[in-house]
Amino acid sequence: MCIRDRDQLKYAFFPGCVSQGGAPELYTATKLICSKLGIEIEEISGWTCCGAGVMQEKNQLFGDTLNARTFAKAEELGLPILTICSTCLGVMVQANLRMKRDPEYLAEINSHLAEEGLEYKGTAEPKHLLWILIEDFGLDSLVPHLTRSLSGLRVAPFYGCYIVRPTEALDIEDHPERQTSLESLIETVGATLIDFEGKTRCCGFPILTINEKNSLAMVGKHTSEVKDLGADAMVTPCPLCHLNLDGYQPRAAKQLNRSISLPILHLPQLIGLAMGFSHQELGLQKHIVNTQPIQLKVGAGAS
Repeated sequence: MCIRDRDQLKYAFFPGCVSQGGAPELYTATKLICSKLGIEIEEISGWTCCGAGVMQEKNQLFGDTLNARTFAKAEELGLPILTICSTCLGVMVQANLRMKRDPEYLAEINSHLAEEGLEYKGTAEPKHLLWILIEDFGLDSLVPHLTRSLSGLRVAPFYGCYIVRPTEALDIEDHPERQTSLESLIETVGATLIDFEGKTRCCGFPILTINEKNSLAMVGKHTSEVKDLGADAMVTPCPLCHLNLDGYQPRAAKQLNRSISLPILHLPQLIGLAMGFSHQELGLQKHIVNTQPIQLKVGAGAS
């Protein structure tokens, strides 16, 4: 792990579709904390969807070309890529690995990019904000920015699928700290870690439209298990997991015939709470599951 100099903390920002649609509070919270931490993010002009794995299942070449286009634009900026979506990260690193391993495949993709005057040279480095905070910024450097105590707030981590596997594409062997990055972050911001077995399992979102009952069962299992362990909230680095775990939690609770009411936080929201931002600034009022118990517990009213 190599902590970057402060003047090197500049990234090509890939926000992803969900932060522009279903979870705009994620986008806002990210901009807030990055600005206060001095992490400069330049949004990639004209970025497009990563394909979310769905596109790749139907047409891998098309899906990988979408990502190569993003990579080429980041290369033009001369910056590593920062994303705030685990799904985007997972799709991007797998596409990147395929292109780097197969020069002919990359050449085929570049033949399509040439129509837009772009070329991907193979130097892109997509990283999630979670990894950047730990590996580039440093958790020790985060501590001086934490102005609100989260003592007594019990938080469970939820990675989901794409930020933990496949391990080769995610470079886990060279960065073993990535496997416990959420736990480290939760403890650094002063919250109490509530660990649970299901933290690296699927949230159920990928099957929501084809098997809603099973998807809701997965939501219900994860959230009720954490609730029964005494957690006040769950935090995830994936907005698609957030959409399912927060947005469909009331229906999952109904299917289980029990109350759950577990707030689901985006990663930058948890950090933002510890940095002193208000409930409103972080967009917590936009969630489906009521987040007021968290607001009251940590004193995150209007600033």
